[in-house]
Amino acid sequence: MAAIQLAKTLGAELQAVTVFKLPSASTAFAAAASPMLTETLMNDRREYYEQLLAEARESSRTYGVELATYLEEGEEVEAIVRCLVCNKADLLVIGLHRRSLHLSRLWSTVYELAQDAPCSVLGVH
Repeated sequence: MAAIQLAKTLGAELQAVTVFKLPSASTAFAAAASPMLTETLMNDRREYYEQLLAEARESSRTYGVELATYLEEGEEVEAIVRCLVCNKADLLVIGLHRRSLHLSRLWSTVYELAQDAPCSVLGVH
């Protein structure tokens, strides 16, 4: 929501990136039992993220802001930085969750992004 409000106030272009993680090593065990299982899991996950991005685009439209969305595959930081570079982003807005079971992992990712991003980084609640 903060990014939508900021983009609207500044008349800026708004883009969102979601990272689609590649299958974990444990998925390989399932694939050994059923080769099509990995592909099915990946397709289901891709559809889920595409639906989330469609909902985000619709939500931003209700505020009068167009949202371009990207679904990137790979490791989180690398995929986000790749998208930032490709789209020549000026600012990365990161939503910070106050109650996360993976708080140390979240801060590690935020720190890595702050170090590697080719633009300014803003964390919001």
